Amino acid sequence: MTLSLACLVLLAAAYLTIRGWDVRLVLICAGLILGLLVGQPQPIVRDFFNTFSSEKFVIPICSAMGFAYVLKHTGCDQHLVLLLMKPIRRVRFLLVPGVVTVGFLVNIPVLSQTSVAVCLGAVVVPLMRGAGFHPLTIGSALLLGASVGGELFNPGAPELNSVKEKTGTDPMLLARFHLPWVVVPMFVVSTVVFWVQSVWLERRAVAVTVEPVVMTTTEPLNIFKALVPVVPLVLLFLSGPPLNVLNIPADWLAVDGEVPKAGKLIGGRMVGLAMLVGLIAAALASPRKAGGCLKAFFEGAGYAFTQVISLIVAAVCFGTGLTVVGLAGQLGQLMSSFPQALVPLAIFVPWLFAMLSGSGMASTASLFGTFHQPAVDAGLNPDDVGALVSVGSAAGRTMSPVAAVSLMCSKLTDSTPWQLVARVAVPLVAGLVAVLVLRLRGLV
Repeated sequence: MTLSLACLVLLAAAYLTIRGWDVRLVLICAGLILGLLVGQPQPIVRDFFNTFSSEKFVIPICSAMGFAYVLKHTGCDQHLVLLLMKPIRRVRFLLVPGVVTVGFLVNIPVLSQTSVAVCLGAVVVPLMRGAGFHPLTIGSALLLGASVGGELFNPGAPELNSVKEKTGTDPMLLARFHLPWVVVPMFVVSTVVFWVQSVWLERRAVAVTVEPVVMTTTEPLNIFKALVPVVPLVLLFLSGPPLNVLNIPADWLAVDGEVPKAGKLIGGRMVGLAMLVGLIAAALASPRKAGGCLKAFFEGAGYAFTQVISLIVAAVCFGTGLTVVGLAGQLGQLMSSFPQALVPLAIFVPWLFAMLSGSGMASTASLFGTFHQPAVDAGLNPDDVGALVSVGSAAGRTMSPVAAVSLMCSKLTDSTPWQLVARVAVPLVAGLVAVLVLRLRGLV
């Protein structure tokens, strides 16, 4: 009876989210109701405050968004986009895959998908409109590129820290050796399918008026500014294993009075330090705007707490509710009884969770623990399973009409999130199926 009621709560949460209710309200209330069904609301309340103040989420996400705001303030983000778009902007048939690829690449140093969509859209939207593309094609290309999973190549991504918490594997090693085997096939297949689909839909679409290209910046390309966004990424790679080229003084990042070992600094505070170094580089690249960099940084951090951390808090509460009511345990028992189902479930359960919550980070943080022990029991590498959970979560976020990046892309192109999600759904599912087939055949 309890599990039946829990399933009804899940259906009600999905229905209310689709109806446009605030997803945070829906997920937190659903988590509390699930806890009350078994007389255990305490874990949900406890995890609310634990996640609300979790250094694992707050420091890397807020500092990354703060850095993204600094890039926007100084114009460095647009110079990176201009640099990447320069080779393809005059070749119309390459614009669609080119925009997706550029979004993917920009998302590696700029962890915020919404920020990627904003800085990319400022250049891409007028460019593609001038080339005669339909607004839905423009918006969905922005959405797919900004959100398909580029951030998973960045060792500062919170998803990697969620995996590290269970497996102990350094995020640098995850980003270099485990994520590429699933992210690259996902990206390639979804981009190719999206390109073919866009060509077909553009031929069937009603002709649109070709608008003159009006760029939002008149500055010539500045290579120094274009390279500023990758400064934190380079710092993270150089300071972590296996390179360990930069020796960051351990006492700069001491946690609770403990001095971390040299070479083991990749974590929330190291990500924050890298973003602060990036802030300094942005200020040096734009001396006239240097005075506003710190203000922009904290504005971005505040936005991240409001729009991203709040989603993670809500999703974690919901995930805790699933655990205390026994649904997560049932899923674990299913995987223990049928180990062959573990890989498909590791991809598609986070996918569904992220579609509901609108957050890939929250999906990975909430669900990876459910898959960790069954993966160990089945003799699978839990880091590889963590990679599958992460890529499934990224795909689910991209297909979520309540995700911040979907809302931003729709706003930039005067469309609706549902229209954009419909455009990227088939390519993303094709990418996930490709990853599943490759994994089951032992090729990734």
